Formats: sequence, C-alpha cells, structure tokens
Amino acid sequence: MNRKWFLLSLLFIAFGIILTACSSTASEERKDLVLGATVPYSDMLKDGVVPQLEKKGYNVEVKEFNDYVQPNIALDNGDLDANLFQHKVYLENFNKERNLELIDIISVPTAPIGIYSEKYGSLEEIEEGSTVAIANDPTNLARGLTVIRDAGLIELKEEINPVNATVNDVKENPKQLTFNEVDAAQLPRSLESVDFAAINGNFAVAAGLDLTAAIYRDVIPDEIQNRIVVRADDKDNQVSKDIIEAVESEEFAKVIAEKFAGFHKPKWMEE
Repeated sequence: MNRKWFLLSLLFIAFGIILTACSSTASEERKDLVLGATVPYSDMLKDGVVPQLEKKGYNVEVKEFNDYVQPNIALDNGDLDANLFQHKVYLENFNKERNLELIDIISVPTAPIGIYSEKYGSLEEIEEGSTVAIANDPTNLARGLTVIRDAGLIELKEEINPVNATVNDVKENPKQLTFNEVDAAQLPRSLESVDFAAINGNFAVAAGLDLTAAIYRDVIPDEIQNRIVVRADDKDNQVSKDIIEAVESEEFAKVIAEKFAGFHKPKWMEE
C-alpha cells in the first residue's frame, strides 16, 4: 500500500470514529421533550416538573389534551415522551384493549371526585328526592357511584365489580335520589339544575371550583392515583429517571402545597 492510500485509509477511519461519536452523543443528549396532560395536570407538570428538567438542560413542551384517549395514542406513536392524566386501572384496560405497552413510572397527587352542591352545605342536609348529576361515561360513572356510596347515600350490589358499576347496580337508595347522567366535563355546570353532583377533580378545577369546598371528597385508593406514564421501552432511560427525580423533589412538594390544595397525595409522599 503506497503512502497516498495509507493516508486516505487513516482519514476514512478517523471520519468514521467522529461520526460514531457524534451519533452516540446525540443519542445520549436528547434534550427536546414533549409531555402530554389534561388540565390540571398540565399545570402540575409546568409548575412542578418542567423547571427542574430545564435545569438539567432539557427543552420541554407541555401539550394539553381534553380527552382520555389521544394522550396514550400520542405517547405510543412517539409524539409524546410521557403523559400524565390516568390511573393504573384505566392504563391497564387501555393497554389490553389497544394492545399497547405503556407503563407508569411514578404516581402524583390526584384531584379527587367530590360531591358539590349549591343547595346543601353538608351530607346531612341532603333531602329525600334530591337530584344528583353523575358522569355518563362508564369509567367516571362507576367512580361517581362509589363516591356517593362511600358518602353513605346509597348501597351497591355486593356481587358487582365497583369499577363497572351503573345506576342499575344501586341496591339501596334510602333518600330516593334521582340520577342525572351527563357528560363529565359538564358536571360543574349541572350544579345550576341539580341538587348536588359528583364531579371529577380535574373538571372541578378547570371550572374554578375549590376542591376543599366539596361536602365530601373521595379517598383515592392507590390504583386510582394518577401516574406519569411512558413507553415500556423507556422505563429505565435517563429521561424517565430525571422525571422521577423531579417529582420526588422538595421543589415539587412545595408546588403541590402551594397550588394544588385538596389533591390526594400518593402513599410515597406521606411517608
């Protein structure tokens, strides 16, 4: 091999090494993130998580959704790096129905379903024959009914799975309540025309209701606590680790105390 070809070979080798190094660095230093959430969890991300990710050098966009389907579709197809809007039961059912592999990495404070009323100031004041508004979609309908049950206003059939409860599963209704099923997002507005309503926390917050003003608030079990979710393949990557670190920080806890009063904290935050 003459000197010319020897030098050219060295140049090609060096160029290949540089390309490999650049490719590796670009992969390791991926800093543009898109996080998806519904209100008010989009605000929780913006105030409690994004500032800390930015300190680590990430450029973060928070995309807001107004439904419970598209955030998971967007996450699965790569348009999102993580999302925050759902609890474990919903996630597991969604994965099963859509054949997806999404996984939760950490739970966060969750706005509880509350019983709100412009007529009554306490559960004891609720009169016989009162009308109550509840969500009409299966997931939120069941949760609304279990909250009304836990408040001592109705009893559900023992043999049914509370996760799938409907009005037909009400076994005892001592106050002869009348149930009005409406779209979950319209529940706050329904307070003008019913005696009380079981309203999802996110819709209550979006409507400007004070969570602490509810005459009864759901005590949320762990499996109903909302979670930050990623693709299964990304569970142990650096982005997921940095998100978890942000949520577990004192800064995040301070934001929750100052801006998310009435949210039910997961067990790990109470320990």
